Amino acid sequence: MAYVRGRVRASVDALEHLVGGLGTATLALGALLWAAIVAVACVGGVGLLAAPGALRVVRSVADRERARLSRRGDPIPTPGPVPDGLRTAVHDPFVRRELGWVALYSLVGLVTGLVGIALPLYAVQDGTFPLWYRLVPPDAAPGIVWWRVDDLSDALWVGVLGVGWLAAAIWFSPVLARLQAWPGRWLLPPPPGVDLSLRVAELTATRAAALDAHAVELRRIERSLHDGTQNRLVAVNVLLGAARRAVRRNPDRADEILGQAQDAAEQALGELRTVVRGILPPVLDDRGLAGALAGLAGSCAVPCRLEVDVAVRCAASVEATAYFVVAEALTNVVRHSGASRVDVAVRREHGRLLVSIEDDGHGDADETRGSGLTGIRRRVEAYDGRMTLTSPPGGPTRMDVELPCGS
Repeated sequence: MAYVRGRVRASVDALEHLVGGLGTATLALGALLWAAIVAVACVGGVGLLAAPGALRVVRSVADRERARLSRRGDPIPTPGPVPDGLRTAVHDPFVRRELGWVALYSLVGLVTGLVGIALPLYAVQDGTFPLWYRLVPPDAAPGIVWWRVDDLSDALWVGVLGVGWLAAAIWFSPVLARLQAWPGRWLLPPPPGVDLSLRVAELTATRAAALDAHAVELRRIERSLHDGTQNRLVAVNVLLGAARRAVRRNPDRADEILGQAQDAAEQALGELRTVVRGILPPVLDDRGLAGALAGLAGSCAVPCRLEVDVAVRCAASVEATAYFVVAEALTNVVRHSGASRVDVAVRREHGRLLVSIEDDGHGDADETRGSGLTGIRRRVEAYDGRMTLTSPPGGPTRMDVELPCGS
């Protein structure tokens, strides 16, 4: 029974995929026809001015398919804008692959989408035919073979055919969805050499961001030690000197100065603990990621619901990054969102640690306004992770973070 439910769920998901792919295939057909018209016009020199626009139309449709496929599998990176100049654009490897994709997908996407939609429609039509067969003429029964339906028994045979259509839809819809996605999975990713160069550029950028984040962290620690702890320790030293001089002349005054020195030493110790927790929270070693996050959720001024599903410990650096992401996100929620609740979910899946924070505040969060989101992104990308922020005006705000943590 569970197997059947799984097949039905997969077929419904595949049907949704086929419908979306059919829409993209329709756009691809229009882009292909427009590109063909422009290409023919270019032979006479008339369509040269329209050629860059036609290539941009093809790029727009291809980007739509990249985004659609990325939501249902491995992400496909989106190239930049179409190069300026027709000669440069035609020699661009992305443009060439997109032209091949739009030609292939116009056929494959349309056929698989139409077949995928027709199967459940036939199942509904023929499966319910015994209920309304009297409303049509006897020689107009639906189905592959046109036969007369004179009574209920004939109509029931059409209903049996509808059950067959339903079985075909359940079994073949996932296959059709995979076939429909095949041209995009084949032609829309970057060429192998370009993909490697993009990866090198991405790693170079994240390495630079990691170094910047490390420098910022060192400056923060230095500033905390210099402006806080060091000043406290200097004060302790001055007070101890004053108390030593006052012991012989005014013992009561010496006792008061020693009390002030003790208070300053306690404050220095508290600031040192804060700095240490900022480097690597000891609570992670003591209580693990789940316990550390529970402490953050319990101390949050906004009601926080926490779900943690991490059966195996990740690397200490990854757990520390997840801890800081949640801590900074909750701080932003309290300070800027105006939310009445916040949900935090952490789980480990396929060798990645997935962290999501969602609040019901007024939204409109912007990384450029100094709310700490840029620091979160740099810290995440330094570990080859990804951060996605969705925050429309009016809310809600949702942050999704993926961190690699091994298999």
